[in-house]
Amino acid sequence: MLRTASTLPVETEDLITRVIGCCINVHRALGPGLLEAAYCRAVALEFDHCGISYVREKQIEVSYRNQVVCHHRLDLVVADQLILEIKSVDNISPVHRAQIMSYMRITKLRAGLLINFNVVVLPDGIKRVVL
Repeated sequence: MLRTASTLPVETEDLITRVIGCCINVHRALGPGLLEAAYCRAVALEFDHCGISYVREKQIEVSYRNQVVCHHRLDLVVADQLILEIKSVDNISPVHRAQIMSYMRITKLRAGLLINFNVVVLPDGIKRVVL
């Protein structure tokens, strides 16, 4: 597979490759059409099997003018380096991309994967985001 030039550390790039592989394994086994929660749980099980550290439903604070205005739960934060946002929708929309970018800015993590499991072939549902 050809890689584009990246400003991310090699370790993060390797992690992204491993995470995508785990997601492909889940998609091959389960296929499209399930709820996001099912894919999130299955990906977590695959990470456990592969020895990849993660936090599921990590809660983050959203602040404005030094005041907490709300809390959000991230689907998965992988190895304290990567946000994984899981979707099961007809199409990834601009608001989905904006959502993961907001999460990345708030957490100060530079890498994110937006993965839509509701596709025939999973690589068609993968959007990589780097800040």
